[in-house]
Amino acid sequence: MKANEIKKGQILSLDGKNILVRKIFVQSPSSRSGSTLYKVSGHNINSGQKFEHSFKGDENITPVDVARRTVQLLYHDGDGYTFMDTENYEQFTLNDSAIKDESVFLTDGMAGITALISESALLGIEIPNTIIMEITDCAPSMKAASSSARTKPATMPTGLVIQVPEYLTPGEKIKINTETREFISRA
Repeated sequence: MKANEIKKGQILSLDGKNILVRKIFVQSPSSRSGSTLYKVSGHNINSGQKFEHSFKGDENITPVDVARRTVQLLYHDGDGYTFMDTENYEQFTLNDSAIKDESVFLTDGMAGITALISESALLGIEIPNTIIMEITDCAPSMKAASSSARTKPATMPTGLVIQVPEYLTPGEKIKINTETREFISRA
């Protein structure tokens, strides 16, 4: 596979490491003789370390053959997060460090999670782009609050803190963008 065919969510094998691609930035050449660069950012699935690398468009890259399965979060304990395949009820466990970016969005029984499985081992998970969570704590709503751009911090059940409009109160359900960690709307 060539570097210009890389897509977000793919897993690449580089120097014996499995890299999950999170973002791709295409940098076009500034001169005629230059080649297009593909800046890939993501993380090492095994260690959780961040990864950034630039590839030329015609550079060869080895993709990892991955099956995507729908799973549900069963529970979180000292060993990590345990997920169950919704079709064959097979269970997989991932340690906390492997999914530290996603863990602030995970709640018991959460559905809509996609597992990345290779050779019957769970490599990582993908969560939906938007999720609905209930505000557990925030400053009181203001009577004169308008729908202006003024915000306040709000805490979710998982400990995630995001900025929300000041008219929202604890107990309200809101929609959150999981990539940018920003408030979208009331649910």
